[in-house]
Amino acid sequence: MQHQPLAADYTPSTEPAADTAVFLHGLGGWTHNWAALTDRLRGSVHCLALDLPGYGRSAPPPGGVVTVEGQAAAVAAHLDRAGHRRVHLVGNSLGGLTALRLAAHRPELVATLTLLAPVLPALPPPQALRAALLALPGAPRLYARLLAERSPDRQLDDLYRLIYADPTRVRPDQRAAEARERLRRSELPHAGGMLAAGMRAVVRASLHRGAASPWHQACRITAPTLLVYGREDRLVPFRLAPRAYAAFRDARLLTLPDTGHVAMQERPDLVATAFRALLADAGRPVEGAGR
Repeated sequence: MQHQPLAADYTPSTEPAADTAVFLHGLGGWTHNWAALTDRLRGSVHCLALDLPGYGRSAPPPGGVVTVEGQAAAVAAHLDRAGHRRVHLVGNSLGGLTALRLAAHRPELVATLTLLAPVLPALPPPQALRAALLALPGAPRLYARLLAERSPDRQLDDLYRLIYADPTRVRPDQRAAEARERLRRSELPHAGGMLAAGMRAVVRASLHRGAASPWHQACRITAPTLLVYGREDRLVPFRLAPRAYAAFRDARLLTLPDTGHVAMQERPDLVATAFRALLADAGRPVEGAGR
């Protein structure tokens, strides 16, 4: 299958010879979700944040169907075209599941793996169950009508209450950027269905068994892996952290109190420090311990 190039934000490192890190956002996200973290990592790695197919500025996948396998294949094709090898792959939520799939099936592309609140199969908390209802037939149209009744500011408030442990940590410039992006997306014909399509992808992945199961794929990964879990995550249960740590062959676990689903936005300094430690453990050159 021919994959279209993905929209990307590239932040070059202050060290020209540095490795490249690739960042994959979560469901409904975009490259800007990584801005706070990449700002802190540019002394250590070149930072390439990608919009997954159907999100941000990337074109939707064929037929508007989102699958974890398709997302991983699109990322792999983008990296192959650009000549990237042995990248430090970083993913959050659905992007974490996509990164896991890519690391399991294209190990030659991945030097290290960092997963922040990956949506590994588990009985989800109540907030995640409500979100999963978007995968039901007819739900996207109902959701679109409900959104139309809420102001953009109210929509952002609802989002931040869901993904942040403390929404007051959202910076004004970040909120303004998110508001502009939501307005831009509202004018795209495919945007309304992508949230539901992504949720269906998560549900389908959770039903895989045997070699296709994300848990089975985790056991196959040999790349040094950093797992990051927020203790106040309303979407991915914190109780999964020990199981995930045990599943990967070469894992490090960072658990963060008073942190929700997007640790790279809520705690970028702590995540950056752990990421640089991962690179050092993996024997990669690390420069610039500060911002």
